[in-house]
Amino acid sequence: MSIFRRFISPVLALVALPAILVAAWWIYTLNTSNFFVPEPLQLVDTFISTWVTGERLTRDVLPSLQRLATGLLLAIVLGIILGLLIGLNKTIRALTEPVFEFFRALPPPVLIPVLMLLIGVGNTMQVAVIVSGCIWPVLLNTIEGVRGIDPVQSETSRSYGIRGFSRIRYQIVPAAAPPIMAGVRQSLSIGLILMVISEMFATSSGLGFTIVQFQRSFAIPEMWSGIAVLGIIGVTLSFIFQFVERRVLRWYHGLKEVENAA
Repeated sequence: MSIFRRFISPVLALVALPAILVAAWWIYTLNTSNFFVPEPLQLVDTFISTWVTGERLTRDVLPSLQRLATGLLLAIVLGIILGLLIGLNKTIRALTEPVFEFFRALPPPVLIPVLMLLIGVGNTMQVAVIVSGCIWPVLLNTIEGVRGIDPVQSETSRSYGIRGFSRIRYQIVPAAAPPIMAGVRQSLSIGLILMVISEMFATSSGLGFTIVQFQRSFAIPEMWSGIAVLGIIGVTLSFIFQFVERRVLRWYHGLKEVENAA
């Protein structure tokens, strides 16, 4: 029974819903001849021929992943650094909060025409679009994480003479890590969306551009296969994040387990 709960049950929970959805999809396509909904086997064949054996993996998928990784990395680094600086200074926080709230309320796709004029068309513009949307969850969560640090913990650090960079490294960053990781999780989905949207404007490569081209040429199975690629990328990012989060916040999850057990 313990083996079932530890190994088999998580696997069943992971594949149960996708299996049900694929089965429902297959049953639906048996009773319809809808041109816009391909059969599962047809989509699998199209997926392999388009993205696995063809040149689109290196021409479209890899450049998109490179832009996404660059934009996310810049957004996370800038968001954490600025969040720490602003969160530790009440004056700067009071001055910047209205400005941050204004820019956070702006939908990032609206900035694409402005960035095209200021930066030009190309990879730099697409990365800038990703950064402009992904930085806010990380930045604001970092600020709130720093603000929410236990005052007793801060006083204890000062009593032991822990100041400067050592205090940031050993007290502030670990204490603010849970909300920071929550902001990073939010930025992953935002980054994937903005990657696709940015590639729909003035570009000739990338997943967003290719999916739109398939749609305009009525290559419906190819269009759905591109959407499947985006889904696979999103699921992969989620698993990578969970793997990293479990190790970065190992102490936090252990503390929660102890508290729940008590």
